[in-house]
Amino acid sequence: MKKTVRNFKWILVAAVLAANLAVGARLYSQETAAAEEIQSKDSPLEMYELFSRVVEQVRANYVDADKSTYQDLIYGALRGMLQSLDPHSQFMDKEAFTAMKEDTAGKFGGLGITIGIKDSVLTVIAPMEGTPAFRAGLLSGDKIIEISGDSTDGLALEDAVKKLRGDPGTKVKVKIFRPKTQLIKEFELERAVINVPSIKDTRVLDGGIGYVRMLQFGEETAVDLQKALDQLEKQKVKALVLDLRSNPGGLLTAAVEVSQKFLRRGDLIVFTRGRDNRMERSYRARARETFPDVPMAVLINGYSASASEIVAGALQDNRRAVLVGEKSFGKGSVQSVLPQDGGTAIRLTTAKYYTPSERVIHEVGIEPDVVVPMTVENWRNILLSRNRAEETNGVESAAAQDEGWTAGDEEEALPAVGASVPPEEEIDLDNVADPQLDRACDMLRGILVFQKR
Repeated sequence: MKKTVRNFKWILVAAVLAANLAVGARLYSQETAAAEEIQSKDSPLEMYELFSRVVEQVRANYVDADKSTYQDLIYGALRGMLQSLDPHSQFMDKEAFTAMKEDTAGKFGGLGITIGIKDSVLTVIAPMEGTPAFRAGLLSGDKIIEISGDSTDGLALEDAVKKLRGDPGTKVKVKIFRPKTQLIKEFELERAVINVPSIKDTRVLDGGIGYVRMLQFGEETAVDLQKALDQLEKQKVKALVLDLRSNPGGLLTAAVEVSQKFLRRGDLIVFTRGRDNRMERSYRARARETFPDVPMAVLINGYSASASEIVAGALQDNRRAVLVGEKSFGKGSVQSVLPQDGGTAIRLTTAKYYTPSERVIHEVGIEPDVVVPMTVENWRNILLSRNRAEETNGVESAAAQDEGWTAGDEEEALPAVGASVPPEEEIDLDNVADPQLDRACDMLRGILVFQKR
C-alpha cells in the first residue's frame, strides 16, 4: 500500500513538472514570437540600408554638390535625429562642442532672458531684471519668431542661444509675437554682460512674515540665501514666504542646497530615473543647521522652471511648505554630454527628475496647493513698482512699450496660442496689487492664529 502511494506521488510530481515545462515552453514561444515581431519592425540592418541609400542618392543627384559632402549630409542627419527627440538633445560638431566647454569659463554678452521650447515654439521663460530684455519690455511667454531676420521655426534651442549671444555692445534684432494680444513687434537689443544676483528683495511683511525672492540658482545662491535667512531670523520672523516666480532655475547642486535649509536631515529632495540604472540617483538633505520650523509658503508661476520646480516639489512633498500661485513650467530632464570621434559630441537626455512622491516634473510641472491666477503683465508691473529706480533709468514707459506692435503680414506664420485680447489700460505703478503674495500672507497669518489656540 505504501509503495502504491509513493508511486502515485512520483507520478503526480512528474505530471506537475511536465505541465510547468509545457506552460514555460508556450510562454517562451510567445515571447520569442513577440520579440521577433518587434525586431522585424525595428530592424537596424534594414534602416541602415535605407539611410545609406538615401545618402548616396542625395550625393549623386542634389543640385549643389558643395552642399552634399558626406560630412554635410551625416552631420545634418545627426542634428535632425537628436533634435527630433526633444529640444534639449543636440549633436555638436567640433566648433560647437569647443564653444560649449568654453562657455563655462568665459564672459559673453547676452540679452538677459532665459529661453525654452514651449508648444514647439521658442519662448521667453523669464526676462531678468535690470537687463536689456527687461528694460525693453519683453514678458514671460513671449514667442521669439525671428532672430536677425531668420525664422526660429525648427531652430534648436542651443542654436537659438548661440544667435542671441555675442560680444557686449553688439546688437541683435528679435521679432516677438505676444500671445495675449496676437501682435508682433521687432526689438533691436544691445548685448551686455549679464550679472544677475541670486537673492533680491529680502524684507519683513506685516505680521512678522519674512519674504525672500530668489531670481536664479547659481554657485553662490545657497550662501546668499543663508545671509538673507540670517537677517530674517535676527528679526524673529514668525513665518516665511519664498518667492520663486519666474525663476528659470540653474544648478541642481544649488537646488539641493536651498531645499535642505528647510528640511530635516535625511529627507529626500529629488531623484533621477532613466532607462539605464546608472542614471538613478537620489539627493537627500544633509545640512546640520536649518531655518526655524515656522509656517512657510512658496510662490510659483508658469515660468518657475528647472531648479525652482525641484525646490517647490521637495518642500511640498515633505509637507514643509504650501505652494501658492500657478502650475510651474515643467522643465525637469537630465542631459549627458557624450564625446564622439573627431572632436564632436552629443548632448542627450538620459534621465528625468522626480519629486520625493515620484511625480515627474518634465513637461508636467508642479501644481500649487492654492491656485491664484495672475497675468504676466501684472507680474511685470509688480517688479517695476518695486524697482522704480530702474524704471526711470532706461526702462521704457508702459506707453512706449505699447508702440510699434502690428498684426503682422498675412503670409507670416504665427504660433497658434490663443485668442486676441485688447491691451490693458495704463497701470498706476504706485498701487499695484500682488494677489499671489497677498493670498500667501493671509494663509500664513491664519496658521499663526490657529497655532496660538
